[in-house]
Amino acid sequence: MIFLELVLQNFGPYSGKQTINLRPTVSDRPRPIILFGGMNGGGKTTLLDAIRLALYGHRAQCSTRGNLTYGDFLSQCVNRNTPPTEKTRIELAFEHIQDDQIVEYRIVRTWEKNPKDGKDSLGILDGEWPDSYLANAWDEYIENLLPLGISNLFLFDGEQVKELAELETPPPLVVDAIQSLLGLELAERLAADLDILVTRKKKQLTKTKEVANLEEIEQKLHQQKTDLEVATEKLADLEKQLKRATEKQKKAMRKFVSEGGKIAGERSQLEQEFKDIELDMDNARQEMVELAGGALPLALISPLLEQASSQSDLEILRHEAEIALDAFQERDKRLLDYLNNLSIPTDKVSKIEEFLNQENLTLKEDINQGNEPWLFAHEEALTLLENLLCYEIENSLKNAQERLTHLKDLEVEMDILEKQLAIAASPEAYEILATALQEAQTELARVQVACENSKRDRKKLDDAINETKKELFNYTDETMERHNIQHIIESSAKVKQTLQLFKDKLTLKKLNKLEIEVTECFRYLLHKSDLVHSVAIDTHNFSLSLYDNQGQLLPKHRISAGEKQLLAISFLWGLARVSGRRLPVAIDTPLGRLDSSHRQNLVERYFPAASHQVILLSTDTEVGKSEVENLRNLEAIQYEYLLKYDSQNNQTNVKKGYFW
Repeated sequence: MIFLELVLQNFGPYSGKQTINLRPTVSDRPRPIILFGGMNGGGKTTLLDAIRLALYGHRAQCSTRGNLTYGDFLSQCVNRNTPPTEKTRIELAFEHIQDDQIVEYRIVRTWEKNPKDGKDSLGILDGEWPDSYLANAWDEYIENLLPLGISNLFLFDGEQVKELAELETPPPLVVDAIQSLLGLELAERLAADLDILVTRKKKQLTKTKEVANLEEIEQKLHQQKTDLEVATEKLADLEKQLKRATEKQKKAMRKFVSEGGKIAGERSQLEQEFKDIELDMDNARQEMVELAGGALPLALISPLLEQASSQSDLEILRHEAEIALDAFQERDKRLLDYLNNLSIPTDKVSKIEEFLNQENLTLKEDINQGNEPWLFAHEEALTLLENLLCYEIENSLKNAQERLTHLKDLEVEMDILEKQLAIAASPEAYEILATALQEAQTELARVQVACENSKRDRKKLDDAINETKKELFNYTDETMERHNIQHIIESSAKVKQTLQLFKDKLTLKKLNKLEIEVTECFRYLLHKSDLVHSVAIDTHNFSLSLYDNQGQLLPKHRISAGEKQLLAISFLWGLARVSGRRLPVAIDTPLGRLDSSHRQNLVERYFPAASHQVILLSTDTEVGKSEVENLRNLEAIQYEYLLKYDSQNNQTNVKKGYFW
């Protein structure tokens, strides 16, 4: 699991929207450390709270929550300069390996100053797409990645390390994490479940009453069986009545339909339809009359009209040819006059004149070969004739055909309606048929209701008989049931003893591995490697004991405060390593009371190796100039950020870089 990005908007001292890149380099040359520098009160712990809040929501163990309700805590986290129209928002993007594939999720939590129902709004983005199913099951999902019970082993602060270093036994939060990590809470949960089971069985034993006399139960069963036989006979009789009533209703319906009762019931509607069709037929005939008053009759003389059109075309051509001949003769005269003026020999002019006369004579003969004009139609009449032949007559014929077809359809519909009206029963006969049908339907409904009621009564008797049989069966099993309950109560105590033995052996087995890891981590961090030979962990309260090279107990008061803090860090480091989970580590104020040599060991040995991603939140007196230079020389830092607090505006801004 790797944290990729943290976005804070109007959260705590962080006003507006601030985006922090957390992705470390984990490839060829790892750079696992993301270093944050900030003075006390500048927002370092708020960053760690934001990560916890994004992951766990209302279950998050944040530093400033105390006994506040979740809604009050969310209101407290809203930046005081937040405009009324804006919301507070936390986003945490991370990636992890799922089914051998790298998947990326983004947790988004938003809320207002006074959150509705005391809750935030949670959204989970799978890549760029919202995943509503995952958002609804987020608490269960995050428990598989980073369980809340062990989160304090990976997201811890200097106060936690200080408390762990000073106390003889680990605090409750660390104890819970140890038990969760080692699987010890399973045995305790099973033991608690056994206590609940024993309490429930004891109540069941005290509430068990003596059942009624066996003879009385058998008599009640006999009476119920007798009542069931009567109810069965009654139901059979009603089912016969139902069958007869159904046949009677069907017969009445068939008669009602066959003798015109249904049609008579619809007579008024049929008569209205008949009137509507008559009106449509009158309208259709009127339209035919209007068509007859137009161009439609001319369709009878269409051949004559077409002949007249052809004759007009010929006469127009003849007339145009005559006009052209006159024009040619005028032109020829002007041409001859012009030639005479040019002093052309007379014989040549005569030949030209002869040629032109011959041409005009040929044209005149062509004109005279046609028939003499007799129509003499003017242009407007010809245009009207063309419209008649091309459009009006054709459209009139088409409309007339459509009206005739519609009129025939109406006549067919009228014939059908006349037949339906003819077979319709008279009003008196209709009343008789309708009354008979109504009576048959009423009788059928009555028998159906009676039949359903009888079925319910019979079902109740069946259920009562089954209950009585069960009661009779339980009567014989009463003694056995009491014996079983007593056996469960007695066996539970033995099971609890076995669970305690299992827990002790499991604790011993797991703690042996944990002792080896803690010892290795502690000796690795100490500059005096011969001070401690081994670390032992108590199986009951998880307190730590130190032993020297001679196997003698080394009292804790003989080691310095800094060494105690290194022991606490080693304990948390060992627990994280035993967990086997590749999870990020976030450390707030990590170098509280360490001297220079211990700091150097922690800087050089712990921070670069604590995890594949280490988020450090430090003041300028913890990871100082020499420490940060050391980490830079080791090429262990991926990003450096400075949490710069603006006292005038009471807000913190995230800047790139560190104090130096």
